[in-house]
Amino acid sequence: MLDIGCGTGRVTGEIAARVSGGGVVGLDRSPAMLATAQEWLRQHAPRVGLVLGDGASLPFVRRFDAVFSGATFHWIHDHGALFRSIITALKPGGRLMAQCGGGPNLALLLGRASRLMREPRFAPYFEDWTEPTYYSDAESAARRMRAAGFVDVEASLEAAPTSFDAPADFREFVANVCVRYHVARLPNGDRDAFLRELTVAAASDTPPLTLDYWRLNLSGRRPA
Repeated sequence: MLDIGCGTGRVTGEIAARVSGGGVVGLDRSPAMLATAQEWLRQHAPRVGLVLGDGASLPFVRRFDAVFSGATFHWIHDHGALFRSIITALKPGGRLMAQCGGGPNLALLLGRASRLMREPRFAPYFEDWTEPTYYSDAESAARRMRAAGFVDVEASLEAAPTSFDAPADFREFVANVCVRYHVARLPNGDRDAFLRELTVAAASDTPPLTLDYWRLNLSGRRPA
């Protein structure tokens, strides 16, 4: 089994604990993440192999019975290449199971961030900005999977709003997860102002301090 976007390796280790008589490989394009995963997996799931690579250009041909991915596909812009790469890595009859951000995922938060980026005090830091994420809708994802050769395709969007108890918790989370590439461009003073604006706006929402997460659930099979 292949885990695309294995990150810290925690989920990959859980997968390995449930796979008997076979092997598990974790793949990530971040050397730092793989180093973290290697250290943890060495102690908790030593059978897991790790590979540095990109989900849209996997270095495997007919290797896996199943491919899994969680919270990774939205970091890959070319989903056509992604699904062609995955189906090539699967054995005949092999399955893909994945979940990522999709559809209107974080539209409220990212819309606010986009407006802030255009304000004169922040705009100079975002002159060459390109969006790091791509949130596909279910219909487009299903079409691309079928075009790549998958059958028994299922694709659906699921609302998953996530609320925080305090403004400080919301601010810390979005700074480290949702807008980390935005704030990485800003000096400390402007970074604090950017995050403060997002947090104050979210505190006025109903319900307050809530991220509008949407999950795209995907499954399909390579024909036998």
